Amino acid sequence: MSTVTDTTTAATSLLRFATAGSVDDGKSTLVGRLLHDSRSVLADQLEAVEHASRSRGAGAPDLALLTDGLRAEREQGITIDVAYRYFATPRRRFILADTPGHVQYTRNMVTGASTAQAAVVLVDARNGVVEQTRRHAAVAALLRVPHVVLAVNKMDLAGYAEPVFAAIAEEFTAYASGLGVPEVTAIPVSALAGDNVVAPSAHMDWYGGPTVLEYLETVPVVTDPTADPARFPVQYTIRPQTAEHPDYRGYAGRIASGVLRVGEPVTVLPSGRTSTIAAIDALGQSVDVAWAPQSVTVRLTDDLDVSRGDLIAPTAGAPQVTRDVEATVCHLADQPLLPGARVLLKHTTRTVRAIVKDIPSRLTLDDLSQHPSPGRLEANDIGRVTLRTAEPLALDPYAGSRRTGSFLLIDPGDGTTLTAGMAGEAFAAGPADRADDEGWDF
Repeated sequence: MSTVTDTTTAATSLLRFATAGSVDDGKSTLVGRLLHDSRSVLADQLEAVEHASRSRGAGAPDLALLTDGLRAEREQGITIDVAYRYFATPRRRFILADTPGHVQYTRNMVTGASTAQAAVVLVDARNGVVEQTRRHAAVAALLRVPHVVLAVNKMDLAGYAEPVFAAIAEEFTAYASGLGVPEVTAIPVSALAGDNVVAPSAHMDWYGGPTVLEYLETVPVVTDPTADPARFPVQYTIRPQTAEHPDYRGYAGRIASGVLRVGEPVTVLPSGRTSTIAAIDALGQSVDVAWAPQSVTVRLTDDLDVSRGDLIAPTAGAPQVTRDVEATVCHLADQPLLPGARVLLKHTTRTVRAIVKDIPSRLTLDDLSQHPSPGRLEANDIGRVTLRTAEPLALDPYAGSRRTGSFLLIDPGDGTTLTAGMAGEAFAAGPADRADDEGWDF
């Protein structure tokens, strides 16, 4: 156990966070300022930004160009794709997912925030909380991002007025609380001038909280692998059948959560067959203990029929197997999601056929009410769905496991990703009423 503890302590130095904001809220400038002022920009990158800025007639380097990597993004002045940036300070390493702000690309924010431990949501101090701000807050809450920062940007254009900041912070915090967001930290900033991004502002002495970087460097990150039940989705069965390894049978994959130990009784799902972990191989060596997110090969004491898509879990805490799935989803595709649609459901390494049984409700962003029986979900809609799968799934509630509680709905015709789903309850809402099972042919 000492090895697990030591690795966990070291892992807390890494923070994954996502940024989001409406168009023209200054998100790319904020990210550029964060990278520039934390000395995380290489000389040739800065030179390229300065050259591009001069070619556009700008008198000073446009730091937004540090993250707007696509040519279309630079020409239009908007963010289209998710841009991942890796940087570090003496206190912590960071993986930043810079997500688009335009409503058309909300699906990309879902991608960027799905693994984030914190989210930075920008608001223009002149415009306050708008519909896209609410949508970003809803996505962060839906994906169970534990820490949310409200960066009230362009305070220089609002006269650095404390009442402006306070009103926006109060409105957003109340809205986020209604979604079940556990923590909101509001910070007044000017990304263009650099106020409260990396260095404290000289213009807002009424604010005594952290800068954006200070917050990101100190926000607690829970990485204890023993806190979650162990889940091991099998990716591949290894059977070399060579003279050196004539009887070797191992199941390779990445531990999604928790800790696996040699000698531990386990259950293989969905079959329900039980065995014991005989050995764990990691990086060519046998180990007694392995933990998420290590990639390992597990060997069992019994020769069971185990293949890609199966889930190995400790027998004492194995998840329930079901073919009826209730979930909250964010619809990503341009084509609407309709009741009766036949889809593929991808959960960890397992893909099964499924039918959209019902769409009980759609979330109304203005007042967080549930619009009953909407009949369909359009692109960027957030709603409740019930599904029936052709084969059983070992699905955890998303509230308990972001990795094994999430799934994707895929178009079986062309492989297009349709919907991102989170099993179980969402936000502070109660469970949706189950519809009648009549008419199913699975």
